[in-house]
Amino acid sequence: MTGTETGSSWDRDTLPEGAEKREAVREMFDAIAPRYDLVNRVMTFRLDVRWRRKTVRDLHLPEGSLVLDLAAGTGDLCIDLREAGLTPVSMDLSYGMLAADRSGAPRVQADILRLPVPDAAVDGVTCGFALRNLLELPAFFAELARVVRPGGRIALLDVGVPTNPAIRFGNDIYFGKVVPRIGALLSDGAAYRYLPKSVAYLPEPPEMLDMLRAAGFANASHHLLSGGLTQQLLATRS
Repeated sequence: MTGTETGSSWDRDTLPEGAEKREAVREMFDAIAPRYDLVNRVMTFRLDVRWRRKTVRDLHLPEGSLVLDLAAGTGDLCIDLREAGLTPVSMDLSYGMLAADRSGAPRVQADILRLPVPDAAVDGVTCGFALRNLLELPAFFAELARVVRPGGRIALLDVGVPTNPAIRFGNDIYFGKVVPRIGALLSDGAAYRYLPKSVAYLPEPPEMLDMLRAAGFANASHHLLSGGLTQQLLATRS
């Protein structure tokens, strides 16, 4: 993969659906893996570091707990999990991302809608900025409920929509216009045009909470971070 627009087999100016979406997402993240961390730091002004560390803290799991980091990318959350005394395992559909992982955690290439993990086998799950890339959120939440033990915790991050009109206006301009230019300069312009548009895949927060509760996470809660630039879902397995 060159990461160039001409090397792509799909049109990233559109939002794919179904099986096409799964392959499109895998291909895109394979392409942007080499400079993924750099672009994240630049486009978030390093706020992504703060969001991940808060997510690990909010797991509230004891030292040594086994935590799956799903759609783990290059392993940022795994590093934070290990620094917090937890035991991470990195899972991602993208081989390119796993190859760029520098966390030192065990790595598994897997479709996170069908985890190669026994029932109730882990203490927790994290997932950073991948919910909008999944085919079926209810199926994903059901899979989390299957692999997390009763009393285990999940902490999920994704981009948000600010509730303050002024912040939302500025974010729309920055995320929709500036971020694609940063991506084009440092990585793959087509991919970073697609990513802002992919927010449209995300259901409204109350709907996601209903999905989590239906899957077996009775106390699911939703939180806005940094004025709503990012959203966080927390829950305990019933």
